[in-house]
Amino acid sequence: MGNIKSVCNAFRFLGAEPTVVRKPSALAAEKIVIPGVGAFGDGARNIAPFVPRIKGAVASRTPVLGICLGMHLLFEGSEESPGAGGIGILKGRVVRLRTRQRLPHIGWNSIRIRKECPLFRGVNGEFMYFVHSYHPRPEENITVATARYGCVVTAGICSGNVYGTQFHPEKSGEAGLRVLKNFLEL
Repeated sequence: MGNIKSVCNAFRFLGAEPTVVRKPSALAAEKIVIPGVGAFGDGARNIAPFVPRIKGAVASRTPVLGICLGMHLLFEGSEESPGAGGIGILKGRVVRLRTRQRLPHIGWNSIRIRKECPLFRGVNGEFMYFVHSYHPRPEENITVATARYGCVVTAGICSGNVYGTQFHPEKSGEAGLRVLKNFLEL
């Protein structure tokens, strides 16, 4: 999952000491971040050994943040890889952006906060960096932030102790760092 180094660097900049976990047995943390760049099917295969531990962490109220593909993997599945299942913590599917704009969507867009969520405190209207062709379509009312790219894009979700961003906070300057700092403060 391609953005691990950037995510770790952003958290270090904020004073945190992230640990990259390569084996499920090592997954024991106060907070879990699932980063990701790439295809849903590959991500689902790579994260499969971690799914029981991630589900256990969610059940024990550990804050979990999915970034881009990491957020997609929190859902049940994706149009991108029809045979691959996600972690299934969140109900819904990941769908291709329904837009006439060029895909993938690469660039800066402002986000609009739709519902209060501690992860997005202080970032309404801020510009964030996006790189994607898909976004989640949750079954439940958990979308807390949106952006526009020829259509409404799910930019952020919040469901209990599970959070997600479609944008890359680690690449989104001060506003993105604010999102990551908010996560550290949960």
